[in-house]
Amino acid sequence: MPDITHLFYINAQASEVFEALSTVEGINTWWTKRADGKPMQGAKYTLWFGPDYDWRAVVTRCIRDTEFELEMTRADEDWQGTQVGFVLEQKEPGTQVRFYHTGWPEANDHFQTSSFCWAMYLRLLKKFVETGEIVPYEKRLDI
Repeated sequence: MPDITHLFYINAQASEVFEALSTVEGINTWWTKRADGKPMQGAKYTLWFGPDYDWRAVVTRCIRDTEFELEMTRADEDWQGTQVGFVLEQKEPGTQVRFYHTGWPEANDHFQTSSFCWAMYLRLLKKFVETGEIVPYEKRLDI
C-alpha cells in the first residue's frame, strides 16, 4: 500500500505544534472549515469541509506533544480506514514534524492529488504556528 509522508520543521515548541494539529481550535485554522472532537485516545472527530465533505475519524494515537493519529471512518472511499498522523520531536530551536497518511489502497489520481493538498495544508499549519496567520478556508489551496 502506498503512503504519503512529509518531513518539515516548525519554529515553535512541540506543545504549540501539538495544540495546532490536534485541537478543534487549531485544526480549524489550517485544515477544516469546522471540526469537533477532543485530542484523547478513542475520541471521535467530525471534520467538516462543506456539504459534500462531512467526514469522521477516531483518535488512534495521542501522546501529548509527541504523537497524534486519526483513523478515517467516514470520508472519500479510498480515505476510509487510512491513518493520518503526526510525530513530533523537539529539535531546538523548533520542532521536527513527521507527517504520514498511510493505508491507501493504491497510488491513484486521488492519492497524488491528496499528497499535493497535504503539502499545501501543512504549509498553512507551519504558517499559523509560526506567525499566527489564519488563511480563510476558501483561500487555503490558493496559497
